[in-house]
Amino acid sequence: MVFYSTVFLFIFLPLVLLVHFCLRFSRIQNIFLLIASLFFYAWGEPVSVLLLLGSIAFNYLLGGLIGRAREGKIRGKMLVAVALTGNLGLLAFYKYAHFFLDNLNGLYRLWAIPAVVISPIHLPIGLSFFTFKAISYIIDTYRQDTPVYRNPLQVGLYISFFPQILAGPIVRFKEMAPQLVRRALPLADFAQGMERMILGLGKKMILASAFGEKADLIFAIPSAQLTPDLAWLGAILYTLEIYFDFSGYSDMAIGISKMLGFTIPENFNYPYVATSIREFWKRWHITLSHWFRDYLYLPLGGNRRSRGRVYFNLLSVFFFCGLWHGASWNFIVWGLFHGTFLILERLGGENTLQKIWRPVRHLYALGVIMVGWVLFRSDSLTQALCHLKAMAGWATGDGLKHNLAFYLTGELLGFILVGMLLSTPLHPYLAAARKRLIEAQPRSRALALEIIFSMGVLLFLMSLFGASLMVMASRSYSPFIYFRF
Repeated sequence: MVFYSTVFLFIFLPLVLLVHFCLRFSRIQNIFLLIASLFFYAWGEPVSVLLLLGSIAFNYLLGGLIGRAREGKIRGKMLVAVALTGNLGLLAFYKYAHFFLDNLNGLYRLWAIPAVVISPIHLPIGLSFFTFKAISYIIDTYRQDTPVYRNPLQVGLYISFFPQILAGPIVRFKEMAPQLVRRALPLADFAQGMERMILGLGKKMILASAFGEKADLIFAIPSAQLTPDLAWLGAILYTLEIYFDFSGYSDMAIGISKMLGFTIPENFNYPYVATSIREFWKRWHITLSHWFRDYLYLPLGGNRRSRGRVYFNLLSVFFFCGLWHGASWNFIVWGLFHGTFLILERLGGENTLQKIWRPVRHLYALGVIMVGWVLFRSDSLTQALCHLKAMAGWATGDGLKHNLAFYLTGELLGFILVGMLLSTPLHPYLAAARKRLIEAQPRSRALALEIIFSMGVLLFLMSLFGASLMVMASRSYSPFIYFRF
């Protein structure tokens, strides 16, 4: 079940909100939300829900034992090692077994050794996300950043909470734990959550789907038939698609959580306005960046060691960040590509950038980001290199069979312009301007303006929701690309 399905929007979510609202005590609400979350996951993964339950039980038991051991003691470290081995082993088996064997068999062929063949392994949806949440629970408990929660329902709800289980944001246990015990649900928060959910649905259904449909067509063109303009259009479309697809889903997750009384961290902060790669990673997939910072980069020593060790730590983090996204060399190279630019900026590039005109810095960051997205999107490193060569002008296509006019329609150009505009902090700017305008008016006129603006926002949200439903009904293309990861 996904957020943009009619079953979710018109049956599951309304029923969950209604029952949750009628249940007045947090403990009973938690029981209900745990059942609802397991049902939500089982709807698309009826067998893998057993794996999810096993992960909950395993981490609850280990977390309880770790909580009784003192931080730094040998017993506590051993228990943490067991927990990490279990969680990462689960991830390695389901996500990386075939990748490892494929590379191993490549070496075996050189030595004329028979290949090792195993049956296909189904990758459970959301495995990377709920495994990282489970690791957060283990480490936060070990570090005593949060008290030990002896109620398995609270731990189970944290790991399986349906707004976050498929694609994040990756909320750490210490951030969510207090809300599992007690939370309030003001009407204003509920309204804000609904608004955020509708905005996210519009991003996903209207913009991301429009960009993704044409981006897939362009990336399916044989490399020999690519032209520079088509290669650039494909990179631009995917750059917009992945942002509106993932940030739209994150908006929906944040909105739905808020409607249920949970406040979870922001995941995006207009990443395409960044003027450096370092700034980009402060704005893109923020919860994942913070997870790697707190649970990998800092334990490795962070930037408290020698310069060489700091650069090693950065490359290690981005190697694993790429690998986390998928079992492919494309993702690993994408991660190392970003890590390399972060090192170059630390070596003095960032100081140099500060002396350059801001629009040029912005173009630099966007150029690096788009090259990275080509690596990320392509099916192989060979395809990525051919696409990048075409973008650089070394294309072999003649434009007869695949020409720009077929792909870049007037409608798509309009969507691109809207997407570029909405990739900037336009919404906060308009909200601040509205606030200043109202505050500058006498009380009676300010009240009237507030009513007018509120009615306008309501009308816009109703129109956006209706348009999203129309797209859902008419457009067959609406995948969520982060389900791959």
